[in-house]
Amino acid sequence: MKSQKLGRGLDALLGEMDEAYENEGSQNDKILEISLKEIRPNPFQPRKTFTEESLQELSESIKNDGLLQPIVVTEDIDGYVLVAGERRLRASKLAKLKDIKAIVIYSDEQKMRQFALIENIQREELNAVELAQAYSELLKLHDMTHEELSVMIHKSRTHITNTLRLLQLSAKTQKALLEKKISAGHAKVLVGLDDKQQQLIVNSIIGQKLSVREVEVMIKSMKNPSPIKKTKPLVSSYNFDNFKQKFDKLGVSIKTSKNRVTLEFDSQEKIEDFLSHLAD
Repeated sequence: MKSQKLGRGLDALLGEMDEAYENEGSQNDKILEISLKEIRPNPFQPRKTFTEESLQELSESIKNDGLLQPIVVTEDIDGYVLVAGERRLRASKLAKLKDIKAIVIYSDEQKMRQFALIENIQREELNAVELAQAYSELLKLHDMTHEELSVMIHKSRTHITNTLRLLQLSAKTQKALLEKKISAGHAKVLVGLDDKQQQLIVNSIIGQKLSVREVEVMIKSMKNPSPIKKTKPLVSSYNFDNFKQKFDKLGVSIKTSKNRVTLEFDSQEKIEDFLSHLAD
């Protein structure tokens, strides 16, 4: 039986997230200045990698202008758990702030998971692999089709399907993508190859700076190798017996192989005599 995927589901959460930010809390929510020490990370945060440079830039902005948009947290037994705003929380710590402005909502684990996924997708802060994992998580949580998810998050079905295909790549290829050694375009054309083939091409991309088009050509040649053409001998074997008899009559010694004749003369006189016969 399918879950109530669109009741208090994804569309409601999208609206609730917007409402929380626009109104800075509904009647049931409240805004507080909370000590950073009291906030634990969202255990369901799909984003695993954060660029130090961008965090530093955000940190400087927070120092100069303050936090323009509060983070979202939920109360826990021993403090608060972050629901949305991982980058803002990290940047505030970098800025050496003690407190942070936060919207406190009432949330269960499933809602926390969904908030984290949705916020990252909407803000386009996930890398390609994390985005694929986020889509996969949402599909499972709501038992949705790719088409239904595309409508809810305003992304094309083709984009969602192609992004999800990245999860079929080997762990090493996904790592190369995460480390930006290859692009998402490179990664997408590697789907369907076995692990060894992927590693071979990833090494080639990194070592030879191959474009996506060059990789496509390389993969095509791997899948459809050109047949090896058998070369014919330049000269067929030939029987020189009759030819040899004629030279014997002229007193010329010859040696033969399957495609070669060698004339041997033991004096200048015999050479001249032979050449005179050719001139006749």
